[in-house]
Amino acid sequence: MPQIKAVCVNSSRGQKSEVPEITLIEELGVKGDFHAKGGIRQVSLLANESIDKMKAKGLDLANGAFGENIVTEGINLLTINIGQRLMIGQTILEVSKIGKECIKRCNIYYQVGDCIMPREGIFVKVIKGGAIKAGDEIKL
Repeated sequence: MPQIKAVCVNSSRGQKSEVPEITLIEELGVKGDFHAKGGIRQVSLLANESIDKMKAKGLDLANGAFGENIVTEGINLLTINIGQRLMIGQTILEVSKIGKECIKRCNIYYQVGDCIMPREGIFVKVIKGGAIKAGDEIKL
């Protein structure tokens, strides 16, 4: 069953901290998060399976290290297309962007010469808001 492994937030730019629950606000993003400004990158998702690739390179990474709001498990984010919708609990999210352009290299890149977020992270817009937490099922 595809599910959320962790949810993370940070009121400033950069690495996020894992929290028990986040609230998604329609057309804005994660309540209290630096990126909750609307647009096409309202909420970021990264697969735990992608994070494991970086851990295999010797990194000790906490959830949120790549700036992701939602860490997923059991769903291949790379097969999801722009415009597809995800339902998590009562929330509805629409995929709006695949990957991102990094303005500058992050600490993770400098440690191992690679970063997965630009290639394997996805971004969604909040169509219907609500609270979500680790363990919640993800439905396409």
